[in-house]
Amino acid sequence: MYWTDEGFLISKTNFSENSIIIEAFTMKHGKYSGIVYGGSSRKQKKNFQIGNKILINWKSKNENKPGYFNIELIKPIAPLFFDDKKKSICILSSASILKTLLPEGQINEKIYKSFEIMLNNLKTENWIILYIFWELSLIKELGYEINFFESDIKIDNSIKINDKLFKIPKIIYKKNSSYTHNKEIKEALIFNKELIMENFIIPNKLKFPFSRKILENYYK
Repeated sequence: MYWTDEGFLISKTNFSENSIIIEAFTMKHGKYSGIVYGGSSRKQKKNFQIGNKILINWKSKNENKPGYFNIELIKPIAPLFFDDKKKSICILSSASILKTLLPEGQINEKIYKSFEIMLNNLKTENWIILYIFWELSLIKELGYEINFFESDIKIDNSIKINDKLFKIPKIIYKKNSSYTHNKEIKEALIFNKELIMENFIIPNKLKFPFSRKILENYYK
């Protein structure tokens, strides 16, 4: 079996002295994992930064056996933000969320496109607001949507989710894309985290990404 696709690197682990196992979120094949021989070599190592856009050639003898990747770098994204801790951890956070929540091999071009747009907008001033709304769009595409203007939202802008009452953050309720205080950003990140925990992490006994916790802790 053989296919070629574009995608984003969302995780990597050492496999042998010179090889790694990577997971990529691809446009036409969803989340896929495979072995890259020589992936940890000095020559190739720079290509395997989380968030980088890559061209993937995948092959395997059959679907039930591990596949092998041959990778070409399309666009280096992670290196652009090595000097910015918040944006670097944002890339790791979003990649880890996709790794945790996306089913293997399930195609979703809408999630793919929204992820690409979010990464491409990390250079903008309001990048963290765009990230917050990216998380909400991902939650929606995975099957849980909230209409923040429904009649059951209380006067104090709180909403009941799974029999628990949550305060809707100002950023989300007012769709505020202008400058906001760290406290408001953290409130929105916590709100999104609760949605992810309640609807995906806890029911499926998954582990909430550590990098996402770090991102939240940057805002005090």
